[in-house]
Amino acid sequence: MDSSSLSRLSVLRRHLQPPASLLHSQGDHRAGDGSIRVSPEVSEALSAGRPVVALESTVISHGMPYPKNFEVAAQMQAVVRENGGVPAVIAIIDGVPRIGLSMEELEKFAKLGTGPTKTARRDIAHVVASGGNGATTISATMFFAHMVGISVFATGGIGGVHRHGEHTMDISSDLTELGRTSVAVVAAGAKSILDIPRTLEYLETLGVCVAAYGTDEFPAFFTQTSGCKVPCRVDSPEDCARLIDANRKLKLGSGTLIAVPIQNEHAVLGSLIEDAIQKAIKEARDKNFTGSAETPYVLTRVIELTGGASLASNIALLMNNAFVGTKIAVALAHLGQE
Repeated sequence: MDSSSLSRLSVLRRHLQPPASLLHSQGDHRAGDGSIRVSPEVSEALSAGRPVVALESTVISHGMPYPKNFEVAAQMQAVVRENGGVPAVIAIIDGVPRIGLSMEELEKFAKLGTGPTKTARRDIAHVVASGGNGATTISATMFFAHMVGISVFATGGIGGVHRHGEHTMDISSDLTELGRTSVAVVAAGAKSILDIPRTLEYLETLGVCVAAYGTDEFPAFFTQTSGCKVPCRVDSPEDCARLIDANRKLKLGSGTLIAVPIQNEHAVLGSLIEDAIQKAIKEARDKNFTGSAETPYVLTRVIELTGGASLASNIALLMNNAFVGTKIAVALAHLGQE
């Protein structure tokens, strides 16, 4: 039996005979016992080897207000479905990690606004034990995706090494998660509020394969270029699938970052948004916004300074990443069936 067949058999066994710590029956709402809930649609798709794309929930709770957050989340799910995938929004609700939300559940979560705790890996146990609601960041979303066998995760942009990080040690847990969790993250690079050269250096140290989609340069979220070259270029979903499959078969244990540049029609606003970012960063420092509080302040201020242009670009790249991520998941599923 070849490795792809063994991989599918392993996923099937995991869902048909889950260990006690990973119960996902629809009636299991017990918080604090380590149980999770996987939606029937996602569970069935994984067991059948169909393409599933993980989506985070921080962009819902901490990215934009209701009802815009719900509209964007619903649109991302629609993009995944239209291109042959099954969307799996990941969140913690009443202390129970959830893999896949119905539209009704998604809207209820969106209506909570910024109420859910912004949940990285370090926060998972606390949110679950306290029976709280958690909006998963990249690190927590990767953790849960890998737990149930989801290989592809589409998001906006990764966190990274913050400017002056060599003094503050302010480094996103997104990077360490990429270094230890075998999930492919499809993102528009890293925001220019970060120290991108050091972010890439840190990813190299962690053994993370960074691949740029259709380009030789690492994108900087709102702009297609950052001035930093990447060691790996991929030009199609099939290229990405082969890269992810090789990582998986070799059991490297690390994730893969697929950096997708923002579309041309939205990249033209890059210089305007970049100027606003620099102004917002200075304001944040002057007001002593640091750590996890800095990025939300900067992004909100950039939306104000650009008259909403940055939000429109942000939404556009989210949709594009969902599109590319789904195409990759479909190609990966086909590869597993060969």
